Amino acid sequence: MPVVLFDLDNTLLAGDSDYLWGVFLVEQGIVDGDYYERENSRYYAEYKAGKLDIFEFLRFSLRPLRDNPPARLKQLREIFLREKIDPIIPDRSRRLIERHKKKGDELLIITATNAFVTAPIAQRLGVKHLIATEPEEIEGHYTGNVAGEPCFREGKVIRLNRWLHENGMSLQDSWFYSDSHNDLPLLEKVDNPVAVDPDEILSEQARARGWPVISLRS
Repeated sequence: MPVVLFDLDNTLLAGDSDYLWGVFLVEQGIVDGDYYERENSRYYAEYKAGKLDIFEFLRFSLRPLRDNPPARLKQLREIFLREKIDPIIPDRSRRLIERHKKKGDELLIITATNAFVTAPIAQRLGVKHLIATEPEEIEGHYTGNVAGEPCFREGKVIRLNRWLHENGMSLQDSWFYSDSHNDLPLLEKVDNPVAVDPDEILSEQARARGWPVISLRS
């Protein structure tokens, strides 16, 4: 059974859920507006430029999980999903997912964005398996730290290899759909890499390597 991997942000989604979660927290008055908006934008720019310090970013992005009660966070997340995520799920993404399901492929979303934000998005998309950066929890409360290897750049390869081993699967005939040059370490590992609405660097790499380039935007 071929494994089909999807990046989430700016691939299956027509936007970045991690960045939008920060925007939403500012709008809701959960975080200091000026500071958080400035830093959120800075980290997003560094990500796109391939210069993001993932551990520095996670200390920033996981802090609101630490500083708010879990029940309140879940309430906020439901509003966030309705207001920020549902409008940026393209029909083409749903059709692509359904096409692979009908072929009997094993589908998996693999994303650097933390699992608190992305787990319900994977459910909305009908994708059973998710590998995401895991926020640490102790006794039902988030600590603000990351648990294990962040699912970012080479970390995606490490996390995926562990998942494949645990599930008795391989990358034979595998696919990976991504928009970002940050995913080149994993794109190079699969049999069928596909650039989806790619950034400039990935677009150049895809052309040079003969990888398909598609768009899922409306």
